[in-house]
Amino acid sequence: MANKSKSDPNYKVIAENRRARFDYAIEDDLECGILLEGSEVKSLRENSANIAESYAAVEDGELWLVNSYISPYNRAMFSHEERRRRKLLVSRKELSNLWSDTQRKGMTLVPLVMYFNHKGLVKLKIGIAKGKKLHDKRASDAKRDWGRQKQRLLRHGD
Repeated sequence: MANKSKSDPNYKVIAENRRARFDYAIEDDLECGILLEGSEVKSLRENSANIAESYAAVEDGELWLVNSYISPYNRAMFSHEERRRRKLLVSRKELSNLWSDTQRKGMTLVPLVMYFNHKGLVKLKIGIAKGKKLHDKRASDAKRDWGRQKQRLLRHGD
C-alpha cells in the first residue's frame, strides 16, 4: 500500500515547531504516541495547540512532554489543564536509547510536529538534537541565503 499521508483525509498537522530546525541540529527523529484526555483531543480537532516552547524529558523511566499548550475545549463538561505534563508513549528500547542520548551524550529532545496520523490518532515527532551555537546559526543562514541566490541566478540566467 502506498504512503497516503498527503491524500488521506485523516492526516492533519496540528502544530509545528518551525524554530526547532534553526535552534538545534536535528540528528534523528522518532514518532511517538501521546496520552491525552477527551477534551484535549476535541480541542486538537479544532486545530488549537502550540509546541513551540515545549520539550521532552525522560524522568523516572517515562517520557514526558513538558510545557506544551492545548487550548481548553469550550463545550466540555470537565475541562483539561492547558499546560499539563503529558506522557509520551514509546517502547522500552526506544526509551532507553533516549535516556542514554540525553544523559550521556548531552542531547536534547525537541518536539518537531504534532499531527493526526492516517488512523486518526494523535502522534508527536520528536527530534534528538544538539543545540546550535550562534556561529552555527549564522553559517546555516548564509548557506540558506546562498541557496536562494543560486536558484534566482539559475532561474533568470543573469
